Amino acid sequence: MKIEEKIVNKVAKSGLITIDLQNFAPKKEIVIYDIKENLFHGLILKEKDFRSFVKEHDWAQYRDKHIGITCSADAIVPTWAYMLLTTKFADYAASIHFGTREEVEENLYLEAIRQIDFSQYQDKRMVIKGCSDKPLPEAAFVSFTKKLHGVAKSIMYGEPCSTVPVYKRRS
Repeated sequence: MKIEEKIVNKVAKSGLITIDLQNFAPKKEIVIYDIKENLFHGLILKEKDFRSFVKEHDWAQYRDKHIGITCSADAIVPTWAYMLLTTKFADYAASIHFGTREEVEENLYLEAIRQIDFSQYQDKRMVIKGCSDKPLPEAAFVSFTKKLHGVAKSIMYGEPCSTVPVYKRRS
């Protein structure tokens, strides 16, 4: 007597919707502009020299890139210097931010999440994927969960076959 067993994919039948936040990663290159390169002896920003640099620099190289402006030196940089750089990047860059690569990436994730229509997840059982090819900013998980909380029936973290419950709406 031969018994045939049917393999049933319970995950596929569960109605879970899996979201991989890596899908919201910035598509364009992120370039960090460190103003320390413009400091005299790594300490002081000389206005005349800086304005000359700004006037002569090839800003077109930043076309369609996400720009992060920062200063990694322990120096006091006047606010107008960041503003001046911003006016030059504005004609070319996809976006301009103040901060490190990680901060720029986080800003871009949060911006992408703000654009999502969360009504599509109304009363759905959601899994926010935990494993990605690269580390994702925790702020993206927090922001996505906050938006999802108001609409989803349940929120889980991990993989559909092994999830950690995060939220379940009371009936």
